Amino acid sequence: MPELPEVETIARTLAPRILGRRILEARFYSSLVAGGAAKELRRRVAGRKIAAVRRHGKFLLLDLDGETLSIHLGMTGRLLWGAVRGPYTRAEFLLDGGLLLYDDVRQFGRIELAGRTAALGPDALAIGESAFVDLLRTRRGRIKPLLLNQGLLCGIGNIYADEALFRARIHPLASAKRLSAARARRLHAAIQASLAAAIASGGSSISDYVDSEGRQGTFQLQHRVYGKAGEPCPACGTAIRRIVVAQRGTHYCPKCQRP
Repeated sequence: MPELPEVETIARTLAPRILGRRILEARFYSSLVAGGAAKELRRRVAGRKIAAVRRHGKFLLLDLDGETLSIHLGMTGRLLWGAVRGPYTRAEFLLDGGLLLYDDVRQFGRIELAGRTAALGPDALAIGESAFVDLLRTRRGRIKPLLLNQGLLCGIGNIYADEALFRARIHPLASAKRLSAARARRLHAAIQASLAAAIASGGSSISDYVDSEGRQGTFQLQHRVYGKAGEPCPACGTAIRRIVVAQRGTHYCPKCQRP
């Protein structure tokens, strides 16, 4: 699933193409992706100008003269500028000067007005150090499931949780509430560094992800632990271990990230 860096990359590559343009017509070819509201969506976005392209967590948001169109890519969603319609195209936005396609093989993505962003926690890239430390101090539970909880902190998924925890030398099953303030600050810095590095590399292309121009990211080449089970830790040489946490495959170094 595209996480914060991938959606941020899409927003940055898409904004110069669509900002200020007007949506002439929206077409939906999937009732699932449109959330059963295709007719209403078509009516409410037609003729509206794209005033802003922004992101919150894993959601891409288009501000349209008083409306906000929320796009969540699910597992396999792609937003493509100027592409040719294909067998997995689920929506089209005809703009005054171009065509924006939404492709989605598995149809887990959603295109909605307003959408689910009101229930999300603070953005992982925007939250300050003090607010992050306070957030962990009030929560019981293991640290990795909490990082994946979009209602607590949005934007981090499986890849960047593993990468940030490794950078911070924190075990994925460590108790969040018992982390010292110093370790919580270290984790905040590790999250910021992991996300920033991934954005600079255009995100991680592991399966379906590409940016709005169809280009793959390269941050997967810099992963330190994610997907590296059995390979030597880049810091100490110990074999990276894989366990299941919160129903997700989780990768960590048993020497560098002690419980």
